Order: sequence, then C-alpha cells, then structure tokens
Amino acid sequence: MSGEYKQLYNQWQADPQGFWASAAESIDWVNKWDKVLDDSTPPLYRWFAGAKVNTCYNAVDRHVEQGRADQFALIYDSPVTNTIKKFTFRQLRDEVAKFAGALAGQGVQKGDRVIIYMPMVPEAVIAMLACARIGAIHSVVFGGFAARELATRINDAKPKLIVSASCGIEVNRVIKYKPLLDEAIDLSNADAKPKNCIILQRPQETAPMTAGRDLDWADLMAAAQPVEPVPVAATDPLYILYTSGTTGVPKGVVRDNGGHLVAMQWSMQNVYGVKPGEVYWAASDVGWVVGHSYIVYAPLINGNTTILFEGKPVGTPDPGAFWRVISEHNVSVLFTAPTAFRAIKRDDPNGEFVKKYDLSNFRTLFLAGERCDPDTLFWARNQLNVPVIDHWWQTETGWAICGNPVGVELLEVKPGSATVPMPGYDVQVVNEMGQPVEADEIGSIVIKLPLAPGNLPTLWNNDDGYKRSYLSAFEGYYSTADAGFKDEDGYVWIMSRTDDIINVAGHRLSTGGMEEVLASHPDVAECAVIGVADQLKGEVPLGMVVLKAGVTRNEQEIIKELVQLVRDKIGPVASFKSATVVKRLPKTRSGKILRGTMKRIADGQEYRMPATIDDPVILDEITDSLKSLGYAGE
Repeated sequence: MSGEYKQLYNQWQADPQGFWASAAESIDWVNKWDKVLDDSTPPLYRWFAGAKVNTCYNAVDRHVEQGRADQFALIYDSPVTNTIKKFTFRQLRDEVAKFAGALAGQGVQKGDRVIIYMPMVPEAVIAMLACARIGAIHSVVFGGFAARELATRINDAKPKLIVSASCGIEVNRVIKYKPLLDEAIDLSNADAKPKNCIILQRPQETAPMTAGRDLDWADLMAAAQPVEPVPVAATDPLYILYTSGTTGVPKGVVRDNGGHLVAMQWSMQNVYGVKPGEVYWAASDVGWVVGHSYIVYAPLINGNTTILFEGKPVGTPDPGAFWRVISEHNVSVLFTAPTAFRAIKRDDPNGEFVKKYDLSNFRTLFLAGERCDPDTLFWARNQLNVPVIDHWWQTETGWAICGNPVGVELLEVKPGSATVPMPGYDVQVVNEMGQPVEADEIGSIVIKLPLAPGNLPTLWNNDDGYKRSYLSAFEGYYSTADAGFKDEDGYVWIMSRTDDIINVAGHRLSTGGMEEVLASHPDVAECAVIGVADQLKGEVPLGMVVLKAGVTRNEQEIIKELVQLVRDKIGPVASFKSATVVKRLPKTRSGKILRGTMKRIADGQEYRMPATIDDPVILDEITDSLKSLGYAGE
C-alpha cells in the first residue's frame, strides 16, 4: 500500500493521543483539555476531559467572525414543495440564536433533553443547532415515526420540550405529524411527558394546537431574543440518537461535544477531501446518523455549504433528481446510500437522465449505509466518471471506520471492499473464540478499545447496557456485529451482519457474497438473500430479486440463470436453488433492506413490524411471494 495513508495511520498508531491533540487544534475551544484521553475508568473512555467548548459556535458563529458571513451555509431544496431557500452563515447564526432564545424562554437549560420530530426542513437543522447552542441535548426522531416508537423514546429521554411540525410531505401524500405526536405523548409515562411542544405550521397542513401545551414556532420566533453560545464540557452529551437493537428496544447512542467536533472536522478534510467553502451534499435524513454527522454538523464545522434535500432519488420528479441538485447548486461531493443508486439504476438503467445535466464540478461519490455491490459501483462510476467510494461506519461510531481517505490520497478502489481502516480504528477479524483469523477468512469484525473520538462513549443512562451490547462478546474490543474479512493488502470487506452469515450443512457462508453475484446479472436492479430453515442442511439461501425497469423476459428463465450464476461463482456448496422475483424489497427509511424480518416471515415465525420501515404494505407482498414458494408457514 502506498505512502501517505500508511504514514498517517502509522503516526496515529505510534501516538494516538498526540495524533488527536494535533487534530483538535482546528477546533475553537473555550478551555483546552486536562487530558486528551481519560482512561481512568475503562472501558468507559472519555476524550478531551476537562475542556470546555460549544459545538454551535464552531459550526456557525466562528465562520461569521472569520470571513464566511456571506457564504451560503445551508441550501434547502424541496422538490416535493417546489421550494429552494438559502441561508448564509450570518442568517443561519441569527435564526439559530433566536430559536435558542425561544427554547431558553421556555425554561430549557444545559443538560435538558429536547426531542425533535420533524421533516427535512431548515427548522429541523436550526432546532438541532439551537439545542447545541445552549447545551441542551437533542434527540432527533424521524418525522412520521409511529406513535408507540416515539413514546418509547420520550420515556427514555424524558424531554423538557418537543419540537415538531404539522406535517411531512411525501411524493404523493401529506403525513400528519400532530396526531402521531399527540398519541405518543398520551402513551408516554407521566414522569416523561414534555412540558411544552413547539409546532411549525406548514402551509400544506395546519395542525390543531393543544391549549396550555403547544406553542407556535412563528409566534415564538417573532418574540424571541437571541442568546450567545453556552460553554459545555467536551465530555457533555451533544445528542442522543436512538437505534433499534435486535430486541426491537431502542438504544440511546450518546455523542459527546469535544470528540465529535474533532472527528467531524478531521473526517471532512481527510476522508471526504472537502475544502472549506465547497458545496457538500449528504442525501440522507436528519433522523439518521448520516444526517446528524454529514448534513448538519461536519459540513458546517468545516465551513462548507450543506444541502438539505426534501425529496427522493426517483419520482421527485424523475431519476434525474440527484443530477439536477448537483448541477444547480454546484455540488463537489455527494454522500448517499447504495439503495438510492439502485433505485436510480432501476428506473434509468442507461443513464439517460445523467446526460441532461452539467456535472463538471462534481468530484467524488461516497456510498454507505449498506454494503455496495460491485455492480452498482461500476454502474455509478461508468455514468458519472468520478471515483465511487464505498465506506463503512455505524450509528454508534458517528463517522467512517473504514474508507478511502481521498483528502490524504486516493487508494486503489476494490469494488466490494470498504477499503482500509481510518486512523482511530484498530480493526481486527476474529473467530468465535476471539482469535485472529487468516487473511481472506470470514469472521466477526471488532475494533480494539478505546474507540476513536466521535464514537459513542456509552448509551443514555445505561452504561451496563453499553457494555453488554457492545463490549461483552470480545474482551477489550467493541463488537461491530458485522462479519467480513481482511485481504492480504489490509483491505476490509464487510459481507453482512453477523446474523446474516448462514450455516449451510456446516459451511459458514455470507449472504452478501451471494447478493453480489445476483446483482451482477444484467436484468437485476436489486436483490436480497436470506437464510431459511431447512431440515436437512440447517439453512439454505433464498434469493429475492427486483428486476430493472423495462425487463420483459420470462421470470423463470431469469431465475434459472441466477441459480446457475451462484453455482458458477460460489459453487455447489452454497446450495442456492431458489429465488423469486418481487416488485420491491422491504426497507427502512434509510434504505437498509429488512433481511431479518423477511427471514422470520419465511420461517413462519412471529415478527415485530420494524419501526423504521418505509412502507409496511411491502411485507404483505413479500409474504405472498414466500407462500408461493412454500415458505411463510405454508
């Protein structure tokens, strides 16, 4: 492997604390730290202990003071409402300072929790930054989330206040948020209910207000007085972001202020290779970690213009939606999920819409959220003629564990690999006994403690749950719950979640490897492979495929070809004999395919409707398809 990345990684390994102390010099601190790493209570490590800082100041105010006041900080582009609105750093600071004053006026103080339950509108970003400004801890819950799921988060966070909106806008419908919010508050425990709710009334839907509890956003802003940033400890929480565990019980991932600031700025410059002043777009949602890290915090901390997009990759109005935004707003770097590109590829397989736009300033495409199959990577690279980089991280880590550090040097892209570990991460592959495995051998992927700055220090009010969920499987290591391997060059290959490794007659096989083969078929737009129970072999793989738009061939012929393809590429050991064509795959709203839910349906087991599912109706379609194959309890 070539020089500059290796030199940087070795520098971190040789002196981790010196490395991060140097990176921290790019942040504006109120007081410097006593210790770069507080390791006095392992495995609960803390970065930059003793320091004081304010995240909102670093994201907004300092750029106003240092010459970027008139640069655009935020561009809101909403094809679903036909709106484009731009905020300079000065305008964003003023809006945030006023809303922070509005929160303070309702008694919100440092350490109080504020739940934000909003669509992709500028007010959501303003609310997040306003909480950071006064040291309140925000917890963003996906707008339109089911009432019961919102209630579980209210019970855990016990917010003093909830910020919401009257509705969210989808392609063909308006989702009323207020009835969901009211029901969630009714369902929540008496000691957790918020004192007040601030409601943004959108023109598409006016929500009825609850007297004595609900306050109007516009009215509050009209009367609010701006407030200055409040210094907080670097180790104080910035936000809580809930992630559903395997039990369906949400876990409140905590992100602290100091380590997060350092990691966000370092990653923008080194992982993504973005210079201050450039336009950066993470096409995600503020309800997800990608939205927190790379729509809101990292681009603003780094002095970039960030895009807030209220729309979809297809259907708003067509598969050229992304290219229009890139062209119109002069985007240099795009970060999105592979699922978005599969949707675009499905609807525009020949890339006709790409040709309609000037993408001459567009430099790099980053994909994460699900493993990117090589076929999708090749398609994107061929259409866009820019490097297409798959990288790997989690809600818990907050930024890339493995990637291709284009700000340092562009390493060789190996399609299917997330490239190499970033400084801060000692990534190892181990077997069930916790022993290292050979190169190219699949095992559990773990990270040696302490985790890098910006990673979760713990779960909200649940140190024991943090240790049990993440640190108990392999002593001294964080368990990622992902499976994969390292090759001889040190490249990391994420093949699937550890529970997606299937055991076929004693052979441990990755469903991700089979999906890669299916996705290479010219008629397949996207696919999923699940392991279904089999009396003889324990488990056997079952493929679910969505065909590209315009494919009219006989489906049984395509399935025969797919079975043969897996046999040719992986071998008879895979025992891949069954596949079915479906109209669409069930996904979360961030684009992750719900393989575990499909497996439970196939095996005739009870399942819980995933809270983050994009469209529950799809599960009925999947159940019918599985029944036609003799699964799902039939």
